[in-house]
Amino acid sequence: MTVQDQTTAAPVTDGIVLTDEAASKVAALLEGEGRDDLALRVAVQPGGCSGLRYQLFFDERSLDGDIVKSYGSVNVVTDRMSAPYLSGATIDFVDTIEKQGFTIDNPNAGGSCACGDSFH
Repeated sequence: MTVQDQTTAAPVTDGIVLTDEAASKVAALLEGEGRDDLALRVAVQPGGCSGLRYQLFFDERSLDGDIVKSYGSVNVVTDRMSAPYLSGATIDFVDTIEKQGFTIDNPNAGGSCACGDSFH
């Protein structure tokens, strides 16, 4: 009997994943700003009902230790302190009758509050 090596693809867990919908929305927002020197910065800060909260904003700064991932014309930047909390997180953009905005699916979050703005 022969044992064959089976290799399965591991999920991407390094950095943040930006879906095509989210990348398109960020690109459209950047185009509306009329600037090509901005990146989408994603950070984790203390606060909210559950202890930590997400921050998404456009930033022109480059900080020591930043992790940068490119999605077409969009750069996503994470500071080195937030990176462990966001590793493997997926950012999507939802536009439905019930909800419109960016959503974050974070495998590192142990739980979140009812409003969905904070996690632990």
